Amino acid sequence: MFIDRVVIKVEGGTGGSGCTSFRREWRTPMGGPDGGDGGRGGSVIVRGDSNLATLLDYTYRDKWLAERGEHGMGANKSGRSGADIIMPVPPGTILRDLDTGEIVAEILEDGQEAVIAPGGRGGKGNAFFATATHQSPREWQPGEEGVVRTIEMELKLIADVGLVGQPNAGKSTLLSVISAARPKIADYPFTTLQPNLGVVQLSDQRTFVVADIPGIIEGAHEGKGLGLQFLRHIERTRILAFL
Repeated sequence: MFIDRVVIKVEGGTGGSGCTSFRREWRTPMGGPDGGDGGRGGSVIVRGDSNLATLLDYTYRDKWLAERGEHGMGANKSGRSGADIIMPVPPGTILRDLDTGEIVAEILEDGQEAVIAPGGRGGKGNAFFATATHQSPREWQPGEEGVVRTIEMELKLIADVGLVGQPNAGKSTLLSVISAARPKIADYPFTTLQPNLGVVQLSDQRTFVVADIPGIIEGAHEGKGLGLQFLRHIERTRILAFL
């Protein structure tokens, strides 16, 4: 199933709190402060994956929470940082903050990464607050909360050639002949209800990607036919071929 728009909630992990601790040993019963810092919370990261062509996986899970950092410990031991969450998305995905309308990231290439919900910073332990005049501090800091966002993910396919035309013009038939793609073909309008991608092999090392866009009729920009739903997918094609 082709899905090109989903809404999810992402949350960076909370940082671990700092520790209040004092060194206590047999020969140093009144040692100095040794409370360690808390670990940083994990971040939510998106990564481009050219093996994907849809946002379908994100319809099954709409909340992504990174791991929180561990608290600091005595003996100047810092807490472990929380693990990041890596979210694979197809190239061409735009991630927009639904509350502000701000574009948080735009993934255009395979392997490209972007942090969309940073984790919170870990708090300082009491060893951090020790000075020459304040040698036994009991202060410590709580960890900061991670960034929370409601994200709209929108996919705009990236292809070298986009096949554009009215319904039943033969776009899917052409794609099935020049590539290994097998789109649905029939003799009635709007047989193609979702974009199809095919890879055309020119030689052993040269290929290009063709996108079969569902039929577009006059007034599509006003919502007629399949309307604006698929017009976004021709924005990033290098060449438009009209059939």
